[in-house]
Amino acid sequence: MARKVLQVIASAYRCNLEEQDDPILWITHAMKGAGAELAVLLRGNAVNYAVKAQDASGLSFGDRTQTQPPRIADDLAKLGPKGVEVFVVEEDAALRGIERGELIDGLKNVSRAALPKLFAGYDQIWHW
Repeated sequence: MARKVLQVIASAYRCNLEEQDDPILWITHAMKGAGAELAVLLRGNAVNYAVKAQDASGLSFGDRTQTQPPRIADDLAKLGPKGVEVFVVEEDAALRGIERGELIDGLKNVSRAALPKLFAGYDQIWHW
């Protein structure tokens, strides 16, 4: 029997300099492709992943330019058509001044108060 897993991402932009993507989003794509039942919850600073207008092009360190900048919002948007639900903690987005209209389509807002009920719908919670 397949286990339903909710991946909670709280730390944003981890490993983006080396990997050009978020490792948890990458592994979610890979595991979903292998048949896993997954969902993603963005909380804390990771709610910024859902902002459509983010653009890391032009990123450079000294004289080294990042030629393959991360496109986190695009990676996140591609999860929906694969059947991966993506949730955003609405208070964390509001705390950072992010308006609903700035977020990619297809996300589900969830309040902090509703998190225990959301967690109860999964067999495992993986927190990153």
